[in-house]
Amino acid sequence: MKTNVHFTDSDLINPTNPILVNLIGAGGTGSKVLTALMEMNHSLIELGHAGLQIRLWDDDVITNANLGRQRFAECEIGLYKSVALINRANRFSGTNWKAETVKLEKDRLDKLPENAGASIYISCVDSVKARFEIADILKILNNGKAYSNRPRYWLDFGNSQHTGQVVLSTIGTIQQPNSERFETVASLPLVTDEFGELLKQSEEQDDTPSCSLAEALEKQDLFINSSLAQIGCSLLWNLFRYGMTQYRGFFHNLKDFRTHPIKVA
Repeated sequence: MKTNVHFTDSDLINPTNPILVNLIGAGGTGSKVLTALMEMNHSLIELGHAGLQIRLWDDDVITNANLGRQRFAECEIGLYKSVALINRANRFSGTNWKAETVKLEKDRLDKLPENAGASIYISCVDSVKARFEIADILKILNNGKAYSNRPRYWLDFGNSQHTGQVVLSTIGTIQQPNSERFETVASLPLVTDEFGELLKQSEEQDDTPSCSLAEALEKQDLFINSSLAQIGCSLLWNLFRYGMTQYRGFFHNLKDFRTHPIKVA
């Protein structure tokens, strides 16, 4: 039997300009994903690729409870998370990445936010409602006529205290090459379509902000975010480095150190 694989959209392999990425959420996972994207951007450029252009979305400000588990310093308390992280990334890497101090969501008139368009969306949000909002926005953008910054992929990160998952979805279908060796798969289902009911069932009832690091650690283990960020960004890296993937995500349990891959089907 042929192995099922998904080949990366060809426009992302040899682009003329940096690939626009909307990173949604700048907390425990998002702040660490941004660090991984800095490494990925530098490595891609060294390999002759145009690299990445990141736009980080988050309307939260830094509090004392964010120190330690998230990538923030005491002197940054009171600043917007997105601004603090992007300023730091730009100073470190010489990039010109952008911060948005709002949520990526439609307004009361169902109008999309400015700069919502991108080729890749990475969500590191802490509510099921936010994921379904992102899914609605991606469907609207996919039905538009724009070719530049047309959405191709959505990589979603989610976790509870000791467990989490990362799921890669395509926005519509991605044209696949002919292959005698592999069974090519053009469409990977949206996480909200495939795991919608599971997401709703797993929604935490208490979503109030943590007032201290100790309280935050009761909700999320110290290293669950960083372990998800590293493995999840490795999936994205493989899409660029090898132009294909047999896997579209994984389930991760940090308590007993098990990770179960989700194969392309």
